[in-house]
Amino acid sequence: MARRRRAPTTLDTELTELPAELRWSEWLARVEAVLFAAPGIVNRDLLARVVGRDCSLELIIDDIRAALRERPYELVSIAGGWQLRTRPRHAEALHAAFGSKSAPVQLSQTEMLVLACIAYHQPVTRGELGEMVGKPVSRDIIAELRGRDFITAGPRSPQPGAPYTYVTTKAFLVHFGLDTLRELPDMEALEDAGLLDKEKLLAGGFPLAGEAEDDVELGDDEEGGDEGKGVD
Repeated sequence: MARRRRAPTTLDTELTELPAELRWSEWLARVEAVLFAAPGIVNRDLLARVVGRDCSLELIIDDIRAALRERPYELVSIAGGWQLRTRPRHAEALHAAFGSKSAPVQLSQTEMLVLACIAYHQPVTRGELGEMVGKPVSRDIIAELRGRDFITAGPRSPQPGAPYTYVTTKAFLVHFGLDTLRELPDMEALEDAGLLDKEKLLAGGFPLAGEAEDDVELGDDEEGGDEGKGVD
């Protein structure tokens, strides 16, 4: 005899039969459960499915953060959503327990400089990037940053030839722990921290390895070249 399939239950999100205090506690528990079970970043739309229409997700998030203040993990805002993460100070303990940890993404000073220029000035063309750093930016550098999913093609520039522009991605925000681009630190702060040293970079020569001589010339005047034809 075939088993009768159970009809899916509809979650009561409004909880109107509960007193206000218990209703809030239940909403808070549901949101924390979703955040705990999620494999990645949780956006607002997903959390809104488990709470009532009058529930303030911002206040729920604040309450969860307050409850986790003394815990080894925290709730962080990333790329327009939220995620539970272990606190950085426990990284060595996790490494000792599990015997492995993900290797950090290694970017050269040149790649970091170009990425920073894109982040702060997007959308920006390769030619404009060359003007910012003082020397042509190779396609190899752009390809490396695109391969890591830190940047992607943006809208075509209104310049003659309509060259591609470049913009940062959601993966860029996630990797650098940013909620929005408004959280980017000042360029001067990056230089003070030793993460960027433009003068040292340019004094040592801008690496153009693997690039043909005519390709270098294109970097100085790419608007009339093949980038305006859809080749990036």
